[in-house]
Amino acid sequence: MIDAAGLRVMRAIADEGSFTAAALALGYSQPAVSQMVRRLEQRTGTVLVEKVGRSVRLTEAGEVLARHAGPVLAALDAAEEEVAAIAGLRAGRVRLMAFPSSSVTLVPRALAAVRRAHPDVKVTFTEAEPPESLAALRGGDCDLAVAFSYDGTDLGRGEDLEGFVVHPLLTEEVGIALPKGHRLAEEERVDLSDLSEEEWIAGCPRCRGHLLQISHDAGFAPRVAFETEDYVAVQGFVAAGLGVALIPDIIREATANDDVVVRPLNPPTRRHIHVVTTEDLQRVPAVQAAVTALVDAAAR
Repeated sequence: MIDAAGLRVMRAIADEGSFTAAALALGYSQPAVSQMVRRLEQRTGTVLVEKVGRSVRLTEAGEVLARHAGPVLAALDAAEEEVAAIAGLRAGRVRLMAFPSSSVTLVPRALAAVRRAHPDVKVTFTEAEPPESLAALRGGDCDLAVAFSYDGTDLGRGEDLEGFVVHPLLTEEVGIALPKGHRLAEEERVDLSDLSEEEWIAGCPRCRGHLLQISHDAGFAPRVAFETEDYVAVQGFVAAGLGVALIPDIIREATANDDVVVRPLNPPTRRHIHVVTTEDLQRVPAVQAAVTALVDAAAR
């Protein structure tokens, strides 16, 4: 195998005309240069340097190596510089995948923090609900997945989490969104069982599953009249009196509707938000910077 050190020696011999001068140019000892040439000749299976009196000259094979040394070493130097830039957060990329409602406040705040601290790091963002985002992480299509689970359910929900690193971000209460004039709008907490005759607006598949589960626990099956994953649209439907809906705190705080009242539920139910990556990706500086930004944004 021809290594970079051997190529540097061959180029120095071609430029300087002797082992001694080549050693001086490279900062090596003359015996070290001689030893590197012998090792390279053993690896290539041919003579690379011919002694002519007190000087040396390259054989045809040696000239080939010296000629190719320039572009090869330049490419290696460029690669080393790019890797150093990534390691030093002077470059790099992060592919983030997150569920839509996290893009209201949590994700934008984190991405803005990354841009301020590391302007040369490129972050791309794609919306996806879990478990799609976790499957994308497993398949190498993203570096970070912001995902959620509800009380009593696991984050994976069928997606194997082995090899993943899960960082908790925040836990938020899920309330019930009611039209402003609803009979329960003034209650401090709303018993879920009191909503058994209501029509419902449901969201993503995981959210619908949560609604079905807690309704079952309360002794009824919800009548889902409309389905949309857009929480602004959800509140529009509620405001129009078309039904009631579950709504998490992060959405309630960011997209308030004056014609919608959100009340805590009895019994309470919560949504847990996490950022997920892999053990290897977590050691990538840009990915780690994004994880830190998400944790900080969640804390705020």
